[in-house]
Amino acid sequence: MRQALLKILMLLTITLTGAQNINVSGIVLDNSGIPIPGVNVVVKSTTKGAVTDFDGNFTISNVNTGTVLTFSYIGYLTKEVTVTSTNKLSVVLQEDISQLDEVVVVGYGTQKKKDVTGAVSIVSAETLEELRPIDAAQALQGTSAGVSVTAPSGSPGGGFNILIRGVSSNGDNAPLVIIDGYKGDLNSINPSDIETFSILKDAQAAIYGIEGANGVILVTTKSGKRGSVTKINYNGYTGIQQTTRQLPYLNATEYALLLNESYAANGQTLPYPNINGLGSGTNWQEELFENAPITSHNVTVTGGGENNTYYFGGSILEQDGIIANEKSNFLRANAKIKLEFDLTKKLKFTTSANYFNNKRKSIGENALGSPLFNALNYAPTYSINQQDTSGFLGNEVINPLSQIENTFNKYSGNSIEGTFQLDYKPIDGLTITSRIGLKKYDDKGKTFSPIVNYGSGKVFNNDRSSVNQYRNTFSTYTWETFANYNKTFFENHNATFTIGTSAQRDWGDGLNATGFDVPNNSWEFADISLANGISEAKTTGSFIYDNRLSSYFARMQYDYKGKYLLSALIRRDGASDFAPDNRTDYFSSVTAGWKVSDEAFLADSKTINFLKLRASYGNLGNNAGGDLYRALLTGEATYVFDGALVTGVATGRVPTPDSVWESAEKLDIGLDLNLFNNKLEIVADYFVEDRNRLLVSGLPVSGIIGASAPGAGLPTTNAGSTRNKGIELFLNYKQSISDDVSFGISYNITKIDGEVTAVKDNIISEGGSFSVGQPAISRLEVGQPIGYFYGLKTDGIFQNQAEIDAHPSQADLGAEAAPGDFRYVDVNGDGEITIDDRTYLGKPQADYIMGLNLSFNYKNFDFSTYMYAELGKETVRNYERDQPNINRLNLYLNRWTGEGTSNTVPRATVGATTNKLFSDFYVEDSSFLRIQNIQLGYSLPKSVIEKLGINKFRLYASVNNAFTFTKYNGYDPAATNGAAIGGGIDYGFYPISRQFILGLNLSL
Repeated sequence: MRQALLKILMLLTITLTGAQNINVSGIVLDNSGIPIPGVNVVVKSTTKGAVTDFDGNFTISNVNTGTVLTFSYIGYLTKEVTVTSTNKLSVVLQEDISQLDEVVVVGYGTQKKKDVTGAVSIVSAETLEELRPIDAAQALQGTSAGVSVTAPSGSPGGGFNILIRGVSSNGDNAPLVIIDGYKGDLNSINPSDIETFSILKDAQAAIYGIEGANGVILVTTKSGKRGSVTKINYNGYTGIQQTTRQLPYLNATEYALLLNESYAANGQTLPYPNINGLGSGTNWQEELFENAPITSHNVTVTGGGENNTYYFGGSILEQDGIIANEKSNFLRANAKIKLEFDLTKKLKFTTSANYFNNKRKSIGENALGSPLFNALNYAPTYSINQQDTSGFLGNEVINPLSQIENTFNKYSGNSIEGTFQLDYKPIDGLTITSRIGLKKYDDKGKTFSPIVNYGSGKVFNNDRSSVNQYRNTFSTYTWETFANYNKTFFENHNATFTIGTSAQRDWGDGLNATGFDVPNNSWEFADISLANGISEAKTTGSFIYDNRLSSYFARMQYDYKGKYLLSALIRRDGASDFAPDNRTDYFSSVTAGWKVSDEAFLADSKTINFLKLRASYGNLGNNAGGDLYRALLTGEATYVFDGALVTGVATGRVPTPDSVWESAEKLDIGLDLNLFNNKLEIVADYFVEDRNRLLVSGLPVSGIIGASAPGAGLPTTNAGSTRNKGIELFLNYKQSISDDVSFGISYNITKIDGEVTAVKDNIISEGGSFSVGQPAISRLEVGQPIGYFYGLKTDGIFQNQAEIDAHPSQADLGAEAAPGDFRYVDVNGDGEITIDDRTYLGKPQADYIMGLNLSFNYKNFDFSTYMYAELGKETVRNYERDQPNINRLNLYLNRWTGEGTSNTVPRATVGATTNKLFSDFYVEDSSFLRIQNIQLGYSLPKSVIEKLGINKFRLYASVNNAFTFTKYNGYDPAATNGAAIGGGIDYGFYPISRQFILGLNLSL
């Protein structure tokens, strides 16, 4: 008995000794031996753990020997280590080259990249670091398949247009932007504050219901890391901007010779009988363009403790314009804060806030009569201070330098935006989130028009000074509460359930007024309070709106053994924009995936590291029309009260109470493939989108309802459908040749075909303008792309009278043809050339969108370049004024001067011809390849920065918008105003500048 007790006692002693509690400490390093801060170190199957500090160190108290520690960090493979002694651990994490475990934001939740079943593109902070974009939208250009980014203007603060998988609607095609959970805008945030973009391109975006049809861009901003010391980062650059090109226009001598020929052809006296001494004359583009500075400073402070993280950022950007920089400039200031606290073990609080301030001055642009337009058309025979007082150049062309001198305006805006969020975890696997997202933007502006006279009959003459001022307020909030529950059933069945509700409100108001007779005709006195003049016309205006959206949503994400994936979701939206009976609808989608590489038949493959097939289908909405069911008092009217005429208001656009939002059915089939030890990544997608219930305006109605009255308009109703289909391909290859040499190549291409498939009663909607007084040139029509160009088709130049006699008459167009005039095609075959012979001449949307990005690293040097291309698109050349004496492109040097001299450019004459009618002569191929960024950087070696007591010191030089290869004659082949019907018409776009930049990245 005694011996038995001794054995039991010894066994207990051994057991207790083997299970003794110890303190475990260690360091976590990467492959290069550099400490990794922020690594999560957790005792397996518990919540006990720690986070490595800035030097990669960690300590966990009271750990049993034999315990398994799990080490995890984004971008590295998770590693497990068994504790065997009190010796300090040294753990090396291997980089996850494939990034398959990278966490992707998919809307109201996250997924590992390898488990995503939808078409999602990711753009990381690394790309933003290399591109250093002025506007965050620029980081998406050429870096994400299926995404097109164009600029309506190169002026400072001009903004960008974003399209995801082309143009599907005749209205708004802009994607929804969600920043840290709130509805925002990319132009209001500092690009350096962004951690990642997640771009939802397919039916997976149905989680956002009525707002998701155009795709969704989810922006996650940077935050601090737990258990890390305070880190201070400075990123700054300064540079010079210049125009990328000047258009090839005639010099003074060439211009005079052309005009003499034009007048002689019509039997008139020559305007320049003596051209000796004219020389080159004034190059108005040279006088207009100038080098302009750009500077940016950005400072961040980040860090975190055991139970909190913090991120503080401040930035300022100053950009002057390359045209009249004293009248064209932009300043943006941002202040960013992001905090995270563990209020309890189960409750976490997060807040993210951004303050945005901008100030801007601008000149007129992209319109008939803008300074750049006038610079192209003003005669080179005039001196820089000379006015066209006689009206020789017509009534619409004036000295552009004088025009700029008499341009006065200023604009400023302030925004505060952000989220307040609580995450509660009552039980294992369940997280309940409630957050409020807010945005408030206030702006104000002032424009002064002085008394000025540019010459006889000029439309820009102003005999009475005036000042216009306005103030606007725009507000939005989103309150969302949702729960995510993760659970594994029967070992192999994994599921995540999401259920939630969302309430949104968008509201705003504004006031504007105009005062006349500004004291001293001076900008310094331009204020309504000082302008005492009155006008018979109404000089005040205002607006107010208040739109609301109430939503409920649910989603289930399921996988079996981690390789068979399924996701299904449904959302119910109710929108105040529509009549009560039409306010609610349901949106849903289903996505599925199969990880083929997890199957036994590929388990031993040395080539295929990962292969996933996926598919998605669903329907989404697009609230493109706004408030359509109510008649607003935005029209003009004159009433008689007490025998006197009184100016008042009347109903505006005719309401359509039966209208509902557009719907989009999206199908996507894709694959994700990693090869050769994850060095090569391939993503391919085939997609089809049917956009139904297009909100089409301009449908004819009875004139008795007053749709043609001043300020009124024809109704907008659901009356059409479109189809977009295409393919996307993304290739990414990275290779480390040695410890000192590595390189990467990334390429993406998207092919898009778009077509209008139905319009009610085959009614054609028109838009866009060309010259003055000509019919609209852009159309929405069945069987054609949205916004295609519609005009006369040429078939060369008439070389002699015999060719004219053998051709159908063109007199119905306005003038009899003569040798040297365009020969138009009889499209409808009726034996005469009329306006009915107009036909398809091209489209502003590209057939192919491509991006090519290269990177190379050698020791402490890094090099990168980004390229972007659009192929298969056209742009209308509309910056030439239809007046006989204006300057012209030098392509007119190749004009017809006699039989056989030219078959492309018509004769020169001031007589009546049909050559200036809109035709394919004015439609140009605007395909292009742009090298949008070239950057070379050098980082001080680790041995040097350690002696200096800093973490990073990098100098770089870059060129933005370096080169553009195109046949297009205008300033920018990528420029468009973004309109679905009327886009791609060039009135003289303010060109995007080429920027030469020197920058510094410093980390303390």
